[in-house]
Order: sequence, then C-alpha cells, then structure tokens
Amino acid sequence: MRSNIGLQMVMAAYLAVATIGYVIVSYLVFGYVEPIGTIVIGFSVLLSLLIAFFLYSGLSKDSALPEDRLDGEIADDSGEVGFFSPWSWWPLALGLACAMLFLSLAVGWWVTFIAVPLAIVAVLGFVYEYSRGAHAH
Repeated sequence: MRSNIGLQMVMAAYLAVATIGYVIVSYLVFGYVEPIGTIVIGFSVLLSLLIAFFLYSGLSKDSALPEDRLDGEIADDSGEVGFFSPWSWWPLALGLACAMLFLSLAVGWWVTFIAVPLAIVAVLGFVYEYSRGAHAH
C-alpha cells in the first residue's frame, strides 16, 4: 500500500507541473489562460491526492501487503477476487446503453432519451439479478 501512496503522490506532482505548463502554453498560444483544460488537469491533481489520502488513512502500522514486503511472493497475494456472474447478459446491455449515450453526443440529443431509460433498466437488472428468478438467494 505504501508503494501505491508513493505512486499517487508522484502522479500528483507530475500533474501539478503539467497544470502549470498548460497554463503557460495556453497563455502564450491563445493570449489567455484556457479555463477548461486548466480546471480538468487541476482536478486530476486533487483526485490523485484524494486517492493517496484515502490509502494513507486506511493504512495501519502492522498491516503490510505482500507487494510491500521485501520477502513477499506472488503466491502470497492469491485468493478469491470476487464473484462474477458467469451467464449474465446485463453487462452487455449496460455497455450498449452507455455506447448509445456516448453516441448521442455525436448524433443528437434525442438519442439520450432512448439511452438513459435503457441504462437505468440495465443497471437495475444487473444489481438485482440474484434477487429474483432461478438464481434468487
């Protein structure tokens, strides 16, 4: 976990330098500071710092992940990753609904009115898949 915190801090420092560089270059090219790119890269700095703070706050003195130990092996980190639905069609439906939503940016806003209800149905079906039907708990 310490290596992840260090990586996030390095990324925050890089993005801070990139933000300053972006401000300078946009001022030299356009004659004014371009606000959208500056804000986005600046928020990326804050996001990286937020992730580093979250990892640091969850770190305790005696808990060392296998990748943080010098004598750690790859097999030390093996185990169950999670549960994945083997026959679920809902991720495909959700992916298609999201693709339609991004397609609406290029084609027209009217596609949004079709994609959003489909995305809501796909999310609900994905979340409640094991609450009803043959696989209910």
